[in-house]
Amino acid sequence: PREIPPIPWYRQSVCQVFMAGFLPFSAIYIELHYIFASVWGHKLYTLYGVLLIAFVMLVIVTSFITVALTYFQLAIEDHRWWWRSLFSGGSTGFFVFAYSFFYYFERSSMFGFMQTSFFFGYMALMSFAAFAMLGMIGFFSSLIFVRRIYRAIKLD
Repeated sequence: PREIPPIPWYRQSVCQVFMAGFLPFSAIYIELHYIFASVWGHKLYTLYGVLLIAFVMLVIVTSFITVALTYFQLAIEDHRWWWRSLFSGGSTGFFVFAYSFFYYFERSSMFGFMQTSFFFGYMALMSFAAFAMLGMIGFFSSLIFVRRIYRAIKLD
């Protein structure tokens, strides 16, 4: 295989994964607060149309960010895009789990071992589910993008 040239620090995988997770999370932050209040705070949630719009926006932003980062990676001749696209898409799950810490300690009135273990156990499962779902969205978006751009190359 071809040697990959050195890249600056802001194009390395940790920075890209952080940025790719932060942008979609910022798109759903407000709705996530209402969902947490509904599930853990026993509030009534009635804005399902807004939730659908937020979900569609989350999917679109995750897809576009992952495709853009895959393009930037291929532009600097780094052909190892598979796992990075999965982690870039799914890194929003890490932000959801980090937000669960903020919600537990700042917004909720839960305390005790059982409530803490129940809350963080379920939030770990939900965050992993978000990671897997958005990771697959990012990976398949990048896969379609890479196949399309390499299909357009004409060899004479």
